[in-house]
Amino acid sequence: MDKTAEPSRVEPPANAASPTAAVTGAANAPSTPAQRWLARLSFGLAGLAIVILLVFGELKSLTMFAVGLVAVVVIVAAAYFFLSRRGIVRWLSLGAFVLVPIAVIVIFAIGNVLWVAIVSAVAWLLAGTTARKALTSSRTDWRMPEYPAQPPARHPYLIMNPKSGGGKVEKFDLKRKAEALGAEVFLFGGDGPVDVAAVARQAVADGADLLGVAGGDGTQALVAGIAAEHGLPFVVISAGTRNHFALDLGLDREDPAASLGALADGVELRVDLGVINGQTFVNNASFGAYAEIVETPAYRGDKVGTTLNTLPDLLQGQRGARLAAQADGTRIEAPQALLVANNPYGTGDIAGLGRRARLDGGVLGVVSVAVNSAGQAVGLLRGSRAEGLTVLTTKKIEITADAAQIPVGIDGEAVLLSTPVTCTITPGALRVWVPRDRPGIPAPKPQKNWARLRQLAGVRREPAEVAA
Repeated sequence: MDKTAEPSRVEPPANAASPTAAVTGAANAPSTPAQRWLARLSFGLAGLAIVILLVFGELKSLTMFAVGLVAVVVIVAAAYFFLSRRGIVRWLSLGAFVLVPIAVIVIFAIGNVLWVAIVSAVAWLLAGTTARKALTSSRTDWRMPEYPAQPPARHPYLIMNPKSGGGKVEKFDLKRKAEALGAEVFLFGGDGPVDVAAVARQAVADGADLLGVAGGDGTQALVAGIAAEHGLPFVVISAGTRNHFALDLGLDREDPAASLGALADGVELRVDLGVINGQTFVNNASFGAYAEIVETPAYRGDKVGTTLNTLPDLLQGQRGARLAAQADGTRIEAPQALLVANNPYGTGDIAGLGRRARLDGGVLGVVSVAVNSAGQAVGLLRGSRAEGLTVLTTKKIEITADAAQIPVGIDGEAVLLSTPVTCTITPGALRVWVPRDRPGIPAPKPQKNWARLRQLAGVRREPAEVAA
């Protein structure tokens, strides 16, 4: 697509690489000398960790491994029982969770192998770090393409919530700074609720050619949907509490005023929007445990206490609707927690939830978890291969339940939706203007690929060498 195409057209360019394609391409990209040496260093450090155990730990190394493995299993199982039980079982589990690591340290110290365990663990940690560095490609096609922010907005209209983020609108003098840039500002006022959608639609009717929000992700999503509906550019001002959308757009969350730079010197990103039963979302929609907890009236006043009091019933199936989901050819039965994201989150933890390097992949990211026993909780250590954990991408997912309505957390806001609930993705629906000068986002962490690491280290020849 020509970068100077009509602004109202927001179809993503055909030659834009998707996040998945970028990762796949990175795996097959030619290596650099630095990558090859890092791969070799990674294998060397892994070997050093084993040698340290065998040489200095001697026969005790097997005992160390067994004790460590048992400790990990006990700690994870204790965490599960702490969250899923009440009364004496919960507090005994908490005691085990705290005391088992201490016991392991004492056992290693008595056996005079504590330093061996520490040095070996450090070597393993460094091996993992260098492996990640080796697998990180120098390619930059994981970044979203930028387009000129044209034509300049003549009547920008910004909606600001002075209570959001603990008063960031006033703290950073956002209203005055926005008006100095020619924007009209609507400031929430009074104690009553504000119909943000009505305010945004009236602004469009009055001639606004750009909409923006200084507030939480829920308000951002609501106004973003209206901007997309009318083909107008949208500005995100990171004045909320968490600002997940702003984070994945590469904005400065510590200085919301910097987001206003999009009005003076900005570029355009064409971003997907998630849609759930006709309502837009910019981050994710959550079903199951999280949504049930957030919907509880006491949650706002006592988040930790409400969570601990509610989780046992949820994890044991004594509360909440029984859910099921269908995504393409995959059927998900009875998930305790289900997350549907506007583009998949990156790798980096047990469930694959991190940051979204790109928001223009045209797919939903789905993560579901079902843990019905301590054994399944321990099994989560296997990552994406764990029983009860499903990670996939899709363009559409339908969630059904044995209840007419279910609570759903949409961009952090709890709502009740009628079942079935359908989530879809609208590619390139939103024209987001961001400052040209912004922090950006770090390169996504590469997936573990031992075959590629062996290639880089010279254990296996690279495809280019085989072809030659």
